[in-house]
Amino acid sequence: MGPMRTARTLTRVNQHGGFDCMSCAWPDPDHRHAAEFCENGAKAVAEEATKARVARTFFAEHSVDDLATRSEYWLGKQGRLVEPMVKRPGSRHYEPISWDDAFATVADHLNRLGSPDQAAFYTSGRASNEAAFVYQLFARAFGTNNLPDCSNMCHESSGVALTEAIGIGKGTVSLLDLHGADLIVLAGQNPGTNHPRMLASLEAAKRRGARIMTINPLREAGTVNFRNPQTARGVVGGGTDLTDLHVPVRVNGDHALFLGIGRLLLEWGAVDTDFIEQHTSGYEDWAKAVREVEWERIEQGSGLKRDQIEAAARMIADSSATVWCWAMGLTQHHNSVAIIREVVNLALIRGDLGKPGAGLCPVRGHSNVQGDRTMGIWERPPAWFLDALAGEFGFDPPRHDGFDTVETIHAMAEGRVKVFIGLGGNFAHAAPDTGFTTDALKTTDLTVQVSTKLNRSHAVCGQTALILPTLGRTEIDTQMTGPQQVTVEDSMSIVHLSRGNLKPASEHLRSEVAIICSIAAATLGDRAAGVDWAAMCGDYRVIRHHIENVITDFEQFEERVNQRGGFVLANPPRDSRTFNTSTGRAEFATSALTTLDLQPGQLLLQTFRSHDQFNTTIYGLDDRYRGIRRGRRVVFLNPDDINDLLLAAGDIVDVETVWHDGRQRVAAGFRIVAYDTPRGCAAAYYPETNPLVPIDSTAKESNTPTSKSVVVTLRRSAAPHD
Repeated sequence: MGPMRTARTLTRVNQHGGFDCMSCAWPDPDHRHAAEFCENGAKAVAEEATKARVARTFFAEHSVDDLATRSEYWLGKQGRLVEPMVKRPGSRHYEPISWDDAFATVADHLNRLGSPDQAAFYTSGRASNEAAFVYQLFARAFGTNNLPDCSNMCHESSGVALTEAIGIGKGTVSLLDLHGADLIVLAGQNPGTNHPRMLASLEAAKRRGARIMTINPLREAGTVNFRNPQTARGVVGGGTDLTDLHVPVRVNGDHALFLGIGRLLLEWGAVDTDFIEQHTSGYEDWAKAVREVEWERIEQGSGLKRDQIEAAARMIADSSATVWCWAMGLTQHHNSVAIIREVVNLALIRGDLGKPGAGLCPVRGHSNVQGDRTMGIWERPPAWFLDALAGEFGFDPPRHDGFDTVETIHAMAEGRVKVFIGLGGNFAHAAPDTGFTTDALKTTDLTVQVSTKLNRSHAVCGQTALILPTLGRTEIDTQMTGPQQVTVEDSMSIVHLSRGNLKPASEHLRSEVAIICSIAAATLGDRAAGVDWAAMCGDYRVIRHHIENVITDFEQFEERVNQRGGFVLANPPRDSRTFNTSTGRAEFATSALTTLDLQPGQLLLQTFRSHDQFNTTIYGLDDRYRGIRRGRRVVFLNPDDINDLLLAAGDIVDVETVWHDGRQRVAAGFRIVAYDTPRGCAAAYYPETNPLVPIDSTAKESNTPTSKSVVVTLRRSAAPHD
C-alpha cells in the first residue's frame, strides 16, 4: 500500500468512525487498541488497498484460458479491477463494456428466462447489510428465492441445529461472557489462523482465571501459547499459555466424545436440575439414550481413551459457567447437525444459557455472513419475512423454497439455472467438487461477478460473462446525497457502522448497492412499482428505513446504529431464557451415534486454511504456525500412518476420494508432512483439496458439504510438485 496509505487505512480498521475489517466477524471491544487488527486483517486491508491495478490491457494480454492456468495466489496479486468487463459468446478474452450496457446485458438475459427460478443470486459474507437487503429484495421482486450463500457451505449446520434447539440460529454470548467465563471450550476451531483477534479475548479470559479446553485433531500453535504483539509481555516475554487441556479427537469423532462427556456428567449428577425442569423439554429421552451408548463405541468413535474423556468431563463438571465455541471443524460433516445438537445438550444440562459467563458461541468467519442471513439472504425464508416484504413494497414475493449452494450447482449442471450472479466471493473455488462445479458454471448463458479483485471465478465463465468492479470497505462511497456509510453484524449480534476513507481505486467503480439497484431497475422496469431503486441507491438511509419496517428488532435503526459501538440485537435465550420453539422450551435432541469406518489404506481428510490465507484468498505461500515454507500442496499425516502406507515424509502423493458415484476425484502432487494428528486422520489446505469433496456428500438437514470428513486414499505421484 505504501507508507501513507498504510497509515490511513490501518489506523481506521475496526475503529469508531472507521471501517469494519473484512477478514473475520469477531466483535470489537468497547475499549480498543490503536491497532485493532490482526496480521491477517492487515493483509486483507493491504490486498484491497493495493496500488496495483488490473486494466483493460491486462485482459487483452491474458485470455480466459490463460487465467485458468494461474494460481489463486497469482490472480490475487494482480491488483484491483478498475472498469466493467465482458466476455462475449465465442470470445476467449474480456473486453471493456459501459456500465449501462452491462446492466442492459444482465436485464436482457434475466428477462429472457423461461422462469425466474432459472436465475441464482449468490452472495459471500462480505456484503453489507444494505447491499444484502437490496439484493434479496431484487431477487424476490424478480420472482425467485434462489439465494445461495456462503453460509450454506460453512455454518448452515449451526443455524439448523440452534434453531431447532433454542429457537434462534445465532450464538448467545457477548465478549463480556467470554471474558468472565470459568471455562471456554474451543471445539473444531483454530482461532490463531481463522479468528486471530479472538486470541486477545482468550488471553483476557485467562488472566481473569478462566480455563480453556481445545477439542481438535491437531494441536494448533495459536491455542498453545499466545504472544500478543500489542503488549510488552507478548513481544519480549513468554506470552500467555492458553490451553489447559487439549483433547485430540479423531476427525468426525466429536459426536462420540460429546456423548461420552454427557454420560459421565449424568453418572456424576453434574446437572442443573432447576434449569432442566424450568426451561427444557426432552431431557429424560436424551438421558436414557446417552446411558445406553456403550463405552467401546464411544472410544472407538472418538479415537480417545476413557481417561481422556473423563478429564474433559471433569473440567466441565467443575465449571460454574462455560462458553461453548465451535467453528467449521464441527459444521462440515455428514452428522454435523447432530454433533452441534449434542454440544447444546451439554450446555443445557449445565444450565449454560442465559447466565453471565456462559453460552453458545458459533464463531463466524466472513465479516457479515451473520448479517446477510438477518437481512434475508436465505433460500428458505420464513413466512413472516415474506409477509413483511409484501406489506412494505406492495408485491407478493415467491413462497416456494429456492436453491441452496449445492442445489444451485446441480441446477446449473442440469440446465435448470441459466444465469448465475455472484455478489462477492469466489464461488468456483469456494464450492465443493471443483471439477463438477466449474463444469456446471460453464453451462450457463450468463455469469456475473461483482468483485474487487481477480479470482478463479472470473476464468470459469458462462457463454457471456461480466466482471463488475465494486468499491471495497476501505473506500469512500459517494452517492447522490453525499458520502454513505453501511452496517454489518458480527458473530455476537452487534450491528455497527462501517465507512471507508480512501479515494476509490478507479473513477469507474460503483458500490455494491449501486450495482444491485441499477441491475434491478434495468430488469424490472415498472414491475414492483412500490420499490424505489433510485432512492435507495442515492441514500442508504432509505434502505435502513425499509429494514426497520421489515425486520424485527431494527426499530429506530438509524438512531441506534449511529450510537458509539452500534447496538445489540435481541436474543431471547440469552436475554430472558425464553425459546421460540414448538414447546416454548429449549429442546434436547436424541441422535444415534454414527461413525465413519475406514478400510485398510483409507484416511479421513479434513480441509483447512493455512496461516497465510483468508477463505480462498491466498496472502502468501508460508504457514509458519505449522512449519510450512513456500508451498501449499502438502498433506499432514500421523507418522505411524505414513509408515503403515509404506511411504515417507517428503514423498509426493496423489490424493483420491473414495465415494460411491463412480466419478474419479484426484488432487495430484501433494508432499507428505509428518504431524501430530490422530491415527487415520489427514489434513490439507483448501481450495487445493476442494476437488476431493463430492458434490453429493453433504450434512443431513443442512446440506452443507462435508469438507471436514472426506474418505481418501494416497498413491505415489508422477505429477510435478508445486
